[in-house]
Amino acid sequence: MIRRREFIAGLGSAAVWPVVMQAQQPAMPVIGYLAQGAQEGSAEFVSSVRKGLGEAGLVEGKDFTTRFSWARFNADLLAGLAADLVQRRAAVIIALDTVAAARAAKTASIATPIVFVVGTDPVQAGLVASLNRPGGNVTGISTMNLDLGSKWVGLLHDLLPIAKRFAVLVNIVNAESARSLITHANSGPYDRCANRIRVRQH
Repeated sequence: MIRRREFIAGLGSAAVWPVVMQAQQPAMPVIGYLAQGAQEGSAEFVSSVRKGLGEAGLVEGKDFTTRFSWARFNADLLAGLAADLVQRRAAVIIALDTVAAARAAKTASIATPIVFVVGTDPVQAGLVASLNRPGGNVTGISTMNLDLGSKWVGLLHDLLPIAKRFAVLVNIVNAESARSLITHANSGPYDRCANRIRVRQH
């Protein structure tokens, strides 16, 4: 069975490949990676994308080069990092981890192709016009993880109806995703119990 991360990365590389092949640039095409997190948290994903591009016949250093831009959990840096990738004429920008990274890339350019991987509804997030017809220069993959948030909370409530408080244990790298999931759950049908959940960092 294909691992979910590898499946997503495969789809991502499939979206990047024609962009790199068709890029009409005097220099070697640049694939720009933009992430709100750090290199350590995206290493496996980047490796999978590279593998997918290799399987498509593209060799790094021969057919394309890469440039990485890590905000290291400082969302205020994303706009500048995205603008830098556009200035360097990246053939495509891959927003690796958050909606904020994808939005920054979208704001930086209306022409540079942008590929995102997010866990929420990209239409609701303002990234694309619709799922069937994204339009513009932005496309990507959504795992729709956040839409399950309220259902998870609902199951917890059904299993433990007298519980007054739930705790969420997350990797610090995914703290922002956890907050987004819980915020989404708070607005769902189970907000009567979801609003008792808080994310606390240690």
